[in-house]
Amino acid sequence: MSYKKYKSSSNRAKREREQDTGQNEKCCLEPNITTVDGNLTCTNCGTVIGRDLIGCEPRAFTSEEIKNRKRTEKKWRDVGPRTFIGRERKDARGNAIKAKEKTLYNRLDKIQISLIDSLERNKWEAKPKLDLLASKLNIPFHIKETAWRIYIEAAKRKLTMGRSIIGFVTASLYAAIRIHELPRILDEVCDSQLVPRRTVHQSLGLILKIILPEMNLKYKPITSRQLIYRFGAELELPMEIQNQAVQMLKKAKKRGLKTVGKDPRGLAASSIYMAAKSSPNRIYHRTQADIADIAKITEVTLRSRCKDIRNLIKKIKI
Repeated sequence: MSYKKYKSSSNRAKREREQDTGQNEKCCLEPNITTVDGNLTCTNCGTVIGRDLIGCEPRAFTSEEIKNRKRTEKKWRDVGPRTFIGRERKDARGNAIKAKEKTLYNRLDKIQISLIDSLERNKWEAKPKLDLLASKLNIPFHIKETAWRIYIEAAKRKLTMGRSIIGFVTASLYAAIRIHELPRILDEVCDSQLVPRRTVHQSLGLILKIILPEMNLKYKPITSRQLIYRFGAELELPMEIQNQAVQMLKKAKKRGLKTVGKDPRGLAASSIYMAAKSSPNRIYHRTQADIADIAKITEVTLRSRCKDIRNLIKKIKI
């Protein structure tokens, strides 16, 4: 159908709708005509006047025009081809496609795929994986957008060539988590994506060395204080005990607690355990197994970190 024929048909449908509306305005004493399931219907008497057809709408430029004129909007995907040429044997009307036309459509499909460059195909494959991983971990939108920017820069520099796309997606998301200081652990991200930790470490090293300095983003390692509040919330401990654990760990660091080479999860878990154990209310007491399970460490590590902190403070008895 040509543009003139399409425009004339849409205008004709619009005129018919206006005529139908004008003829049936007096369907009852107080007509109230609204659109219900695509039909112009009077809500007072129930009379169906006609179809509510959407024609060729004028374009909108200002915010007021967009608000008043916009009815339908085309929704495109962020990445990937905008249209698909399917390999079906029947057309939209159910008629069988001839062999000559089918060969033509298959050829057009191959040409369309060949016109997409490698970067676009890389984005097309990586974006759903990033969205799935972010939804599993309940990651905020702004962190996911930062991770997508990091991954695009890595793809433009061709760092993903010959390497795992899943590994770079996971590393990009974890780098964004550390940039925004969200208390998430690398093991959680790797377990959610079912990616070996070694693969993520290799991709993360390239991102920290090449990508983040160019984007002026600062990688901030996770601290024990952030994990204390997170573990305390998961253990349903009051804020008083969480603040007491933070003060206890701060005092131990001032007195010479060595944190270099030690997992912050162990320090955070031991501080929470000692603070909860010192509470006079036994409701807030937690076992070593419960805390070690949430912090994803062993009970041996928990006891050894408690011993280090207790030797420096020497005020709390376990």
